Amino acid sequence: MYGCYYQNNIMTSIKRELLEYGLFPKKGLGQHFLVDRNILDKVIRTAQVEKEDVVLEVGPGLGEMTLALARLAKRVIAIEIDPKLVAILKRKVKDYPNVEVVKSDILKVDFHQFLKEEGHPIKVVANLPYQISTPLLFRFIDLKEFFSTLTLMLQKEVAQRMAASPGSKSYGPLSIFVQLFSNLSICFYIKPSAFFPPPKVESAVVHIVFREKPIVKLEDEKWFRKVVKGCFSYRRKTLVNALKHSELALSKSIGLKMEEIGIDPRRRPETLSIQEFARLAQTLKP
Repeated sequence: MYGCYYQNNIMTSIKRELLEYGLFPKKGLGQHFLVDRNILDKVIRTAQVEKEDVVLEVGPGLGEMTLALARLAKRVIAIEIDPKLVAILKRKVKDYPNVEVVKSDILKVDFHQFLKEEGHPIKVVANLPYQISTPLLFRFIDLKEFFSTLTLMLQKEVAQRMAASPGSKSYGPLSIFVQLFSNLSICFYIKPSAFFPPPKVESAVVHIVFREKPIVKLEDEKWFRKVVKGCFSYRRKTLVNALKHSELALSKSIGLKMEEIGIDPRRRPETLSIQEFARLAQTLKP
């Protein structure tokens, strides 16, 4: 009963604060404010933030997690797209010199410029808007040299896609690239009632630790990615037909090349393991 009472108080506090600032959660920005303090504390413990860490927070909202992180980390960079929230956050963190609030679209941030002064990879902690979670995950993977760990709240379905195994309907490029370059843990699930307004689906907290090297050796990482994406662009087709319909520059004998490495060209893309995709990419490389 106490936990429920405590959560209701937090929710009332969030609602009151939004009302005071004349704010309403914006559906277009996927704004769902976390109102369960127990969940917030659990997310921060999962992130394993230490005093020498630099933390990137995406979508800080009203700054509850920002302030909690600021008490633990050496530096917190909070990136928020909503200008009204940016103004509120800057007032809230005025007594925290280790917090930098940046108004920007996280999908457009130039991390090469933004993080060039950091001497080592940083940690990411975020409550991701559902509509940008997948493209942002691909972006974090593309720029993995900048990050050591990602601790993310996102849609349960996306978390399950990340962890999916070959042969399942959820298995695809996101599964392959996340598992290729990192160790992934789905830590716990979150009910919609932990957010205001509550989303229509459950959420999950995932913890991603990037590997020093991918689980299989890639001769050409860019080409590997193109082959994987080319195969899954037509996932209902067989491998050979999917590749023929892709925009990749391939020889006409791709079916024979697959057979030479023991991959049946009539298989569906979602049945191939990461190791098989690596062999396929190497064999098909012009």
